[in-house]
Amino acid sequence: MRYEFFISLRYLKAKRKQIFISLITILSMAGVALGVMALIVVLSVMTGFVEDLKVKILGTNAPLVILHHGAPMREYGEVINKIQGIEGIVSLTPFIFSQAMVTSETNVHGIVLRGIDPQTAGKVINIEDTLKKGSLGNLKKEEDSAYPGVLLGKELAQNLGVLLDDLVVVVSPLAALAPMGTPPLMKKFKVVGIFDSGMYEYDTSLAYISIRSAQKFLAMGDAVTGIEVKVRDIYDVKNIAKRIQMKLGFSYGTKDWMQMNRSLFAALKLERIAMFIILVLIVLVAAFGIVSSLIMVVMEKTKDIAILKSMGATAKSIRRIFVLEGLIIGVTGTIVGLIAGYIICYLLAKYQFITLPSDIYYISRLPVKMKLIDFILVASAAIGISFLATIYPSWQAAKLDPAEALRYE
Repeated sequence: MRYEFFISLRYLKAKRKQIFISLITILSMAGVALGVMALIVVLSVMTGFVEDLKVKILGTNAPLVILHHGAPMREYGEVINKIQGIEGIVSLTPFIFSQAMVTSETNVHGIVLRGIDPQTAGKVINIEDTLKKGSLGNLKKEEDSAYPGVLLGKELAQNLGVLLDDLVVVVSPLAALAPMGTPPLMKKFKVVGIFDSGMYEYDTSLAYISIRSAQKFLAMGDAVTGIEVKVRDIYDVKNIAKRIQMKLGFSYGTKDWMQMNRSLFAALKLERIAMFIILVLIVLVAAFGIVSSLIMVVMEKTKDIAILKSMGATAKSIRRIFVLEGLIIGVTGTIVGLIAGYIICYLLAKYQFITLPSDIYYISRLPVKMKLIDFILVASAAIGISFLATIYPSWQAAKLDPAEALRYE
C-alpha cells in the first residue's frame, strides 16, 4: 500500500477532536449516495417508460406504413407482391383508417375506425395477444352477415356500456351526395371482441372491423388507405423505407414509427436529460460538503503536514493524500448509492407496488428498465464531481510551508 493511501485512510478513521468534521464527512458521503441513488432510480424509470411505450405503440401500430399520395391505394395487391421480397421486411397487411362515431343505447363516443385483414393483420400488429374476449377470426366469420363484427377497446366498451355480442351503431362523417342532402353513413355492428392494449388512449378510441366491412361501409370499393409493414429491425426502418421508395417510385410515400411519434419520444428524451441535470445538482451539493470537510482536515492536520514535508514528502504526495481522502468519500458514497438504487429498481420491477392513474398516463404501472450504461454514466459523474471537489483543499495542503507551520510548536 502506498503511504499516501495509508495516511488518507488513517485521517478518515482517526477520532478527531472536532466531531463536527466527522459529521460533515458522513453527511457528504450520504449526500453523494442519495444523489446517485436518485439518479439511478429516475433514469431507470425513464428508460422503462420509453421502452414500455415503444412496445405498446408497436404492438398496436406497424413500424412502417406505405401510403399513396393524394388518393386511396387501389392496386395494393400489386404493391405487396412488388415489395415483399425487400430485405428487412417480415410481413405486410393492408389497412383502412377513418374517423367515426360509435353509439350504443346509453352513450356515444368518437373513435378511430381501422379496417384490417383478419388473416394477415396478426402477423404485423400484436392485436391477438391484447384480446381479452372474442377472437380476431370472428371478424372474418361475421363480415358477410347482417351485422358485421367489430373489436372495441376495453375502456371504450365500458364507456358505451356494451358487452360481447351486443350491437353498436357506427356513424361515419363521409357520405355520398343525395337529393335530400348528405345523410351520414350509419351501420349496426356486433361486438365480437374486446381488447386491452395497456394504452388508455388506444383503449378509449380504437375500433377494428374487417377490411371488407370497412370497404363496404365507407364505399371505398377495392381501395385501402395503405399498407402496414413489419420489419426485422425497428431501428433500421429508415433504410427499409428508402428501399421501398426506390422500388415503388414517387407516387408512394412512407411513414415510420419514429416520425409518427416524434414529439412524444422527443419530450421523453428532453425530460430524461432535464432530470439527469437536476439530480446531478444533488451530488454537486454533496461535493461542497467534501470540500468543507477536507479544508477542515487540512487546518486540523497542519502540524502533521509540516512534519511529513520535513521528512521528505513532496508537495505532490501531500496533494495526493487529500485527493485520495476526498475520492474515498466520493467512491464510497457512489457505491452505496449504486447498490441502493439497484435494490429499489429491482423491487419496483418485481413487485410493481406503485400504480399510476391510467386516464392521465399511458400506462397503469411504473415501469423500470435498468441499463449498464446508466450505472456507468452516473458513477463516472459522481466520482468526477468528487475529484473536482478535492482539488482546492489538496492544493492548499500542498503549498503549506513546514517552517511556518512548526515555528510556534
